[in-house]
Amino acid sequence: MSGSATTPERLHAAFQDAFNRHDLDALAALYEPDAVLLLGGVRVQGTEAIRTAYETVLILRPIIEMRTVSATGAGDLALLRGQWTWRAAAPDGTIVSREGRNAETARRQADGRWLFVIDDPRSE
Repeated sequence: MSGSATTPERLHAAFQDAFNRHDLDALAALYEPDAVLLLGGVRVQGTEAIRTAYETVLILRPIIEMRTVSATGAGDLALLRGQWTWRAAAPDGTIVSREGRNAETARRQADGRWLFVIDDPRSE
């Protein structure tokens, strides 16, 4: 289970690692097959659509720093809240940065891994 999350809190670290490596397959693997990602106000559903959405984000080869603020579990479900900072160089060399607070619902899978079910990475 390399790169997988064995606790809900590890999902943010696994996401940060995959994002910073610009690894689309590893990012998509952190989501359930029918997961929902709310990206820029657009609802994206399913791991292939999520992978495609991140493909457009990773064009600038950004780096993200994530911090888990809270993780609340109830059986096989967990609610995660976090903060993130995102930085990249625009084509003209200008540094672009964003920050935000995220909220996700995650579910424990039969093999013990935790995956995102709903991911809302709103920027501020």
